[in-house]
Amino acid sequence: MQADCTSEQLEFQGLGTRRVEGRFDAGRVSSEGGVLLLREAEARLGWMARFGRCFVDHRRRELVEHPLETLVAQRIVGLALGYEDLNDHDELRDDALVALASGQPDLVGARRRREQDRGHALAGKSTLNRLELTPAEATGSDRYKKIVYQGEAIERQYVECFLDAHEEEPPTRVVLDLDATDDPLHGHQEGRFFHGYYGGYCYLPLYVFCGEWLLAAKLRPSNVDAATGAVEELTRIVGQLRARWPEVEIWIRADSGFARDAILAWCEAKGVHYVLGLARNRRLVAAVGRELHEAKQQQEATGQAVRIFKELAYRTRKSWSRERRVVAKAEQLPGKANPRFVVTSLPADRYGARELYEAIYCARGDMENRIKEQQLGLFADRTSTATMRANQLRLWFSAMAYTMLQAIRHYGLRGTELARAQVGTIRLRLLKIGALVRLSTRRVVISFSSAFPLQALFARVLASLQRASPRPN
Repeated sequence: MQADCTSEQLEFQGLGTRRVEGRFDAGRVSSEGGVLLLREAEARLGWMARFGRCFVDHRRRELVEHPLETLVAQRIVGLALGYEDLNDHDELRDDALVALASGQPDLVGARRRREQDRGHALAGKSTLNRLELTPAEATGSDRYKKIVYQGEAIERQYVECFLDAHEEEPPTRVVLDLDATDDPLHGHQEGRFFHGYYGGYCYLPLYVFCGEWLLAAKLRPSNVDAATGAVEELTRIVGQLRARWPEVEIWIRADSGFARDAILAWCEAKGVHYVLGLARNRRLVAAVGRELHEAKQQQEATGQAVRIFKELAYRTRKSWSRERRVVAKAEQLPGKANPRFVVTSLPADRYGARELYEAIYCARGDMENRIKEQQLGLFADRTSTATMRANQLRLWFSAMAYTMLQAIRHYGLRGTELARAQVGTIRLRLLKIGALVRLSTRRVVISFSSAFPLQALFARVLASLQRASPRPN
C-alpha cells in the first residue's frame, strides 16, 4: 500500500490486521533530553555566559525580545546537538529543553512581546543571522545588526576554560600541539584562495590543542605559510598559562610546516621547549646515508621494517640563525627508504633519540582526531558566509561547542566506558534522548524513556558534573 503521508497523519506498514499510524501531535516531546547535561555543566562552570560577555550589545534593552546571553547560548547548544545550520533554529526555537539549556526561563514563549515571537521560546534564524553578520564598526544607530563581538576577548576564553578545568590539580608540564588544516570553500567568500597541496579553494585555519582541550582556532586565508600567526598565538597562550601557573613547563609540538626560525628563536627566548618535524633535504639524507644503508641490509635480511636513530647538530644554510639538535630516523620499509627528521630543544641526556621521536613527537598524531571532531563533528568547516569576520565567529562558536562537550568528557565521563569517546559519540549516546516535558507553575518535569540503555551512566555523569568546580568569581 502506498503511504499517504501528510502533515496531519503518517501511515506506515501495517502490523497484521492492524494499521500503523503516526501524528506529530505529542506536544512537548524533545529528542534532545540529554542537553540537560550541558545545562548542568554550564550551571557549574559558567563558560557560555563568559563567552557571551565577549559581545557588545548596542540594542535598546527595553525593546529586546531575545537577550544576548540567550542568543549566544542557543547557537552553541545547537551546534553541540548537531544542528549546523541556522535554518534549523526555526524549529529548535520551539524545543523547551533547548530553551532550558540556553538559559531561557520562558520555555514556551508565552510572554513574548511581539506577535511574531509569541509561542516561540527562542530566536529564529533571522535573529541569529544578524548576530553573526554584525560588522566590527556597528553602533546603536545601525538598523538591524547591533551586536559586535570582541575577538581578542573570545580568543582568551578557550585558554581560560582549560585553566579553570585544571585549577585544582595544575599540571607540571603542558604540551601545545599546533597544526593547520584545510577548510574547503564552495563560494566566493572573502579570503578565498586556491591551495595547491589541498587541490582546491579553502581557508587554512590554525589550531592549537593541549591534549583534548582546544586553546586556539584562528581562521586564515590559504595563501599564507602554515606557520603564519603561530608566534602571535603562542605569545598569547603562553602568557595566559604562565600568568596562572608561573612554574609550568611548556613544550610545543608540530610538523615540519612550523620549523621556522622565528618560532624556534621565540621558544628559545621564552624558555619554551619545541619538538618539531623537519622537512628532509639532500644534506639531511646524506648525513644518515650510512644508517640508511645499514637499515636496508637488515630489512632485506629480516623482511621487517627497520629503524635506526642518529643525533645530528644541524643548521640550514640561510634560514636558521643558529645550530640546533636534530634527531634523525633512518627507516627502511619493504621496498623504500623512509628517513624522517625532528628538530628539538630537549636535551639529549634526558631524552634519547628513539624516545624523543617515537614517544614524544609521534604522539602529536592524536591532534588530528581532535581537528576531525572540531571540523566534522561540530561543523567548524561551515564557513559559508561572505566575510572572514563572520566565518571566524562561526569557527569560534564551533570551538565553544567543542569546549562544552569537552567539559562533559573531562568532568562527567572520566573513569567510564565513554572517557575517550569523540564528541559525535557523546552526542549520540548521551544527548540524543527522547523526553516528554511537562510544565506547571512550580515544576518542569522531564520523563525519559524507561528503555534507555544508559540510564546508570547518565545518572553518574549528572552527579559528576554537579560536583564540578563552581564558576570563578
